[in-house]
Amino acid sequence: MVTMIRYFVGILSILVSSYNQAAAFVLKPCRMATKGSTTKFSTTRLCNKHDTYAASDDDASSQDNQRRKLLSIAPIYTLPFLLGGENTASAAVPTSTVQQTNVALSPSASALCADSEEEARISIFERVAPSVVYIDTFKQKQDVFSTDIMEIPIGSGSGFIWDNEGHIVTNFHVIQQAKSAQIAILTPNNGIKSSSSAAIEPAYTSVRPGALGSNGSTTFKDFTRTVYKARVVGVDPTKDIAVLKVDNEDNSPIKQLRPIQLGTSTGLRVGQGSLAIGNPFGLDHTLTTGVISGIGREVKSPSGRPISNVIQTDAAINPGNSGGPLLDSKGRVIGMATAIYSPSGASAGIGFAVPVDTVKYIVTQLIENGQIVRPLLGVNILDSKQSRQTLGITKGVLILEVKPGTPAAAAGLKGIRRTESGIIEIGDIIIAVDGTSIEKEGDLFKAIEDYKPGDTVKVTVNRPQIEVTESGEPEIKLKEITFSVKLIASDDSTFIQK
Repeated sequence: MVTMIRYFVGILSILVSSYNQAAAFVLKPCRMATKGSTTKFSTTRLCNKHDTYAASDDDASSQDNQRRKLLSIAPIYTLPFLLGGENTASAAVPTSTVQQTNVALSPSASALCADSEEEARISIFERVAPSVVYIDTFKQKQDVFSTDIMEIPIGSGSGFIWDNEGHIVTNFHVIQQAKSAQIAILTPNNGIKSSSSAAIEPAYTSVRPGALGSNGSTTFKDFTRTVYKARVVGVDPTKDIAVLKVDNEDNSPIKQLRPIQLGTSTGLRVGQGSLAIGNPFGLDHTLTTGVISGIGREVKSPSGRPISNVIQTDAAINPGNSGGPLLDSKGRVIGMATAIYSPSGASAGIGFAVPVDTVKYIVTQLIENGQIVRPLLGVNILDSKQSRQTLGITKGVLILEVKPGTPAAAAGLKGIRRTESGIIEIGDIIIAVDGTSIEKEGDLFKAIEDYKPGDTVKVTVNRPQIEVTESGEPEIKLKEITFSVKLIASDDSTFIQK
């Protein structure tokens, strides 16, 4: 009998020990230290019995149920032997103290459980979002039943606040086809707001899906969404950059704007974290995250010229993100979202951003001068790889046309031309500018963009010439010639919608 008692007492010890372990080790989606401590996040980690964590009501209920279940099992096996039998008083019954897990209940069952990295992202978004604006663009159309001119929405995009004077930076292609634009800005509730600010018509101010303040959102409860009319300060189609300006209707500056914090695109490395904030598909202030996937990329601008040193990211960029900031892990602007590579038109994980160092230079010039004046050779060139291969051109860019009256024409550069006999002669092939090798169109623009209009550069070309061989057969040979050409000024004003 004593043996049986010891046997069942051993079972009781095991059950109590199991209860201790169940109370001490609970699988949780995260480990969260007490207030003021650093938090860690893990979906698979078991917290030990001394950890304090923010538990929901479900967590507490689950532990109570486990405790009741274990304590109700033990009496089933021990009760008969405690009520009577031989040598019950002398039986050594091991005791076990149940150590409670220190549970700090959260203020609500939906309390956020986040690690330090998540908290950093949340902090960046809440700090930077008021600096990101929503841009609506319009075209004018005459009413078919009257002579009234109506403004028809044609698109939307993103932008960010550049300074306290109300300058807004966005992509040129966002406003390229627009006759007017309106910009929605978040201003602090305690700020001074103009009562006469230009507001969109009531039919248009209906809340869009995901718009700020909808669905009881309190993320921006301290801000008011105000819409202002914008005017164009200057554009640079070559880099896909535009600067707009917003003011109150009396032309007074808007108070309490939140200019965005600028970083640098110098020294960026593949693998760095990146965050994009914008308005994809009309969804205000959407945050997406990723990494820098590549640097030194090249994309075509609205003017057809390549934008160099572009940043590639896998942070989702969709229609509506254009003009929004690409941020580093500190919340500083490193680029401006400008394009995506996608067969479907939506994000495929390949997005591109104009580097912020380029944006800084262009925006400063546009604010000061209203335009960007770039140097040009005064020639039109062929950059089709297939066409060059068909013509047997393995290096350089072919001049299609030399603009009459330009220094390039005066210097003697030649484009493609048709002779009196109807034969088409191939023009000069530019292979170098001031000693810099030219392989494609982008190389040519990069070679001259650091010069100013009026500067003189040495342009080296291969000129096709027909020579007769000893057998009397004609043969095309390339002759290398160098010309001194004075650069002319570009005129991008034709890209502005009048």
